Amino acid sequence: MIDYGKLLSPAAKAMRPSGIRKFFDIAAEMKDCITLGVGEPDFKTPWSIREAGIKSLEKGHTFYTSNTGMVELRQEICTYMQRRFGLGYNAADEVLVTVGGSEAIDACIRALVSPGEEVLIPEPSFVCYHPLTTLVGGVPVTIPLKNENDFRLTAEELRAAITPKTKLLVFPFPTNPTGGVMRKADLEAIAEVLRGTDIMVLSDEIYAELTYGGEKHISIASLPGMAERTVVVNGFSKAYAMTGWRLGFACGPAPVIGMMNTIHQAAIMCAPTTSQYAAIVALRECDDEIERMRDEYDLRRRFLMKRFEELGLPCFEPQGAFYVFPDIRGTGLSSAEFCEQLLVEAKVAMVPGTAFGDSGEGFLRISYAYSLDHLDEAMRRTGIFLEKQRQKA
Repeated sequence: MIDYGKLLSPAAKAMRPSGIRKFFDIAAEMKDCITLGVGEPDFKTPWSIREAGIKSLEKGHTFYTSNTGMVELRQEICTYMQRRFGLGYNAADEVLVTVGGSEAIDACIRALVSPGEEVLIPEPSFVCYHPLTTLVGGVPVTIPLKNENDFRLTAEELRAAITPKTKLLVFPFPTNPTGGVMRKADLEAIAEVLRGTDIMVLSDEIYAELTYGGEKHISIASLPGMAERTVVVNGFSKAYAMTGWRLGFACGPAPVIGMMNTIHQAAIMCAPTTSQYAAIVALRECDDEIERMRDEYDLRRRFLMKRFEELGLPCFEPQGAFYVFPDIRGTGLSSAEFCEQLLVEAKVAMVPGTAFGDSGEGFLRISYAYSLDHLDEAMRRTGIFLEKQRQKA
């Protein structure tokens, strides 16, 4: 009999399952359960985008595109990045179209990181950075972000984490799960630490269009001396409600993008053709759709902040993405205990902060990519649960 335990790669076996999916899967089996766990827009993809995909199929555009993506799409990405973020890229060799932003992150790490080299990962953060680093033999180095700093990375924290083995800084802002952002002064301080080093930056900007409070997102690649050391990852899932279309992109220095494309050629071939046609229309015509969805998210964000204040759970005000990250340490329960008991007793699914790293202990991630009615009922049930907890104490 085959011993698969010996056959499977040790690096692959060391990868931990997603803590997000664990609670989502449990909730899916429960009747009348309300989930606030999945970071997926509840909006349908705007009709003009869907129509473009349909027309591409009707016209028989069902063949492979170039590995890097359709020329027309890469040109539109360059126009978009200049228009929205002031970033200039050459469509010929500085843009790669990928299967979601996740593939771009994977290809970037594989292109840059050698065994034994260190990757700095601020936490709490999205679940993929650690396993993708270890899969190539890299060494993840966690930088715990602090609630009192609004979960921003400080220059002092970055400087303290750098060693001669540091190769890459993962820079995931606006951040999933906290909703933390980096403003221009914060970015300048980080850039000052990195200038003059050989450290590269993987700037995951998938939530760049979802910022609140009047200040727009600024990419660290836009600062002097940073474009040459930064790979910007973005995509269509969050801003355009196109999660199922699986389309992302990376922009950066030509030598790095070229190596990422070599990996992409071997692993993927090209991104879905239908999705690429749809994305061209998204970039050309749908700025107003971004604004419409962002305004709705902002309404939900403010609703949740008010409800958490009423429930007595401290929560810093997130300025990006579509998550809140309330502090539940005052309940005496761990993040996992709180979520498990809330799921069983109130049939509400939230994600423990520890799903995003050990520094998430004492917090919960709640997605507000749901309707106000959905959020209202979840908060009502959570309030009853908290009152019972206080009576127990």
